[in-house]
Amino acid sequence: MIIFPAIDIIKGKPVRLFKGDFSTAEQVADDVLETADGFVKAGAQWVHMVDLDGSLQKKRANAKVFTEVAANTPLKVEVGGGIRTMQDIDYYRNNGIARVILGSVALKNPDLVKTSVKEFGDFVAVGIDAKHGFVATEGWTEKSDINFIELAKRMEDMGVKTIIYTDISKDGTLSGPNLEQLCALNEAVSCDITASGGVTNIDDIISLRDNSLYGAICGKSIYKGTLNLAEAVEVCK
Repeated sequence: MIIFPAIDIIKGKPVRLFKGDFSTAEQVADDVLETADGFVKAGAQWVHMVDLDGSLQKKRANAKVFTEVAANTPLKVEVGGGIRTMQDIDYYRNNGIARVILGSVALKNPDLVKTSVKEFGDFVAVGIDAKHGFVATEGWTEKSDINFIELAKRMEDMGVKTIIYTDISKDGTLSGPNLEQLCALNEAVSCDITASGGVTNIDDIISLRDNSLYGAICGKSIYKGTLNLAEAVEVCK
């Protein structure tokens, strides 16, 4: 299983949110590159980065931050937030990013998913964020009546290979991942499933690993010290 330490960005600075609420934004580090270097030293090979400004503005807002991490560290960088067009995807592909994550557009503009997967293949992943099992979009500010597994099956049919699933009610809470929903999703589709939201400690990592998840995103747990990143990477080798 791959461990994805997370860096969420608002106005160029690393932050964490509580249950996706932008009013709870808390800066968790001073320097993005310094934070990324710490992840490298802990043995991480990937970093999960989110353009929170972009998710609200519906455009690339912090792209320079992500491309700098890709250019100045050995980390493979996956980026989500504000990616709305083929030009956005192409920009990241040409500037050292390893994978992009399409979020709101998966529900609102499925044709973009279909076209981009056909052209870029595994470079394109889809992020499905849900509350009480129903998909939320636009930086989690809009709700829908679409079940998360239904959307995942649509994405699978379009050729999507990687899905990042976030239970919004768990995000930033340090209350453990939603194993029930994650396992249901993992069984429902053939896509690689990355768990996001609620990861707290090494026991959570082991549970996700033992349930054959593809990856686990760890944010607040690293910054608050409840999870040792190096230990998490080691148990997943």
